[in-house]
Formats: sequence, C-alpha cells, structure tokens
Amino acid sequence: MLGPTDLADFVALAGRHPVVNAFAEYRARSTHLEPRLLAGEIWGRYDAGELVAACHVGANLVPVECTEDDAHAFAERALTRPRSVVTIVGLQDQVWPMWDCLSDTWGPSREARWDQPHLELARAPLVAPDPLVRQTTPDDFDALYPACVAMYTEEVGVDPEAEGGAPIYRSRVRQLIGLGWSFARIEQGRVVFKAEIAHATPRAAQIQGVWVAPERRGQGLAAAGVAAVAAACRREIAPVASLYVNVWNEPAQRAYARVGFEQTGTFATIMF
Repeated sequence: MLGPTDLADFVALAGRHPVVNAFAEYRARSTHLEPRLLAGEIWGRYDAGELVAACHVGANLVPVECTEDDAHAFAERALTRPRSVVTIVGLQDQVWPMWDCLSDTWGPSREARWDQPHLELARAPLVAPDPLVRQTTPDDFDALYPACVAMYTEEVGVDPEAEGGAPIYRSRVRQLIGLGWSFARIEQGRVVFKAEIAHATPRAAQIQGVWVAPERRGQGLAAAGVAAVAAACRREIAPVASLYVNVWNEPAQRAYARVGFEQTGTFATIMF
C-alpha cells in the first residue's frame, strides 16, 4: 500500500501517460496518498526500487501503467478481501487481464462496456464555443440537479438517488459547483445543456456528464457546449481536455469529433 512518502514516485508513474492517468493522479495529489483521505487505498509494485505499476482501490478500481502481470497481481490481492468497488475502469488492455482474474469471484457484472474511445483535445476547439454556457453557481442548484439525475440515470443505467443515495449525489453536485467545475446553459430556469470537469491535474482535465435536454437534441448544443467547456478547461484548469465515450453513442462521437477531439486510446468499464 502506498503512502505519503510514495507520492513523488506515484506522480512520476502517472506522468508516463498523464491524460489517461489523470483520475488516479488527481486522487493522489488531492489526498497526498493519506488512506483516511482517499477513503480507500492505492497499491503499488516496486521493482529494484522503482515504482512500475499501481492500482487505485476505492469506489473505483483503476489500474495505472499495468502490464498483464501487474494486473494479475493486483487482481489477486483484491480477491483477498470482499468486493467494495462499484466499477473497474481504465485502459482496455489493463482492465481485461484484471477482470479475467476477478470475474469468477466478483461476477457477473451488471454491465461491461469494453469499447469506450478515449478522446483528447490539446488545441482550441474547431467549433465556436456556446457563449451561453457558463460556470454554474450555488443559486443554480435547483435547476441543475434534475438534469444531473437524468444524465446519470440515462448514462449509468441506475438512479443515483436509489437506495438512499440522494444525499451523497447532491453533495457531489454541490462540490463540483463549488470547485467551478460545473457548466450549463440555462434557459428560463431550465437546463438545456450541462457538463462537468470530473477531475484535473496540472497536466490534464477530464470532462464528464455531458447532457442535452431530450427535446433539444440534434440542434448542435452538444458540440458548441462541449467546445465551451473544453475552452474554459484549457484556459483556466489544464492544457489538455479529455473524455471517454461509449462506442455505441454515435451522436456524441460525431459531436466530439466536430469539436476536434481525437482518439488516443480505448477505455473499458465493468459496472456492478
């Protein structure tokens, strides 16, 4: 298990692919690898004194720079304890060997999404940003929250308020607003587009939760809205904006391509 004294090693490891590893690096930087702040653990494999691979273990199980052998080793360690994670997510070629070891014990999954293009934008958007998309404020919460619930339910396939989850989800939405990472276009008190920054490091930030009101889809709001979020991200947060998308979501892929996002890898997500 890694701790504060391993932080520099971990940041260097994540820096091999800083955009792909932005989530794990953000968690490490924001908690200094203190387990009580992580609400979980980060495991590492050292070879001849060098950190060569790691794995974030919290609500999400996330491999970092893992070879097949590393993925197997972390999976075997995970099997020594009850499953606490709700997703396994990361590059497809790292998630696959991990799930190969875990599936007999942890399976079946609720859903496995094996083909999720990982996209990056390291330049100005190719379409004009929507000038009506702005950072949200606490006063926007009542309008924003129903859109967040609708997006989560549609994307993840479960209601975030189910089984008593509403207080936690409401807190997360408020946290993103407070960080300045929540963006929306609001018309007459109703959200018609929204997206957030999920996490950020000095090198990269990931966009999540892109949503357009159903009756406004097909009008170009997604491309212009994401362009606005990406431009704000690159101007104020990090030089590279990223996101990943389900391969079957062709309208979203077309919108992101219009903005100028390019595929740099393939993610996979196992959901429980």
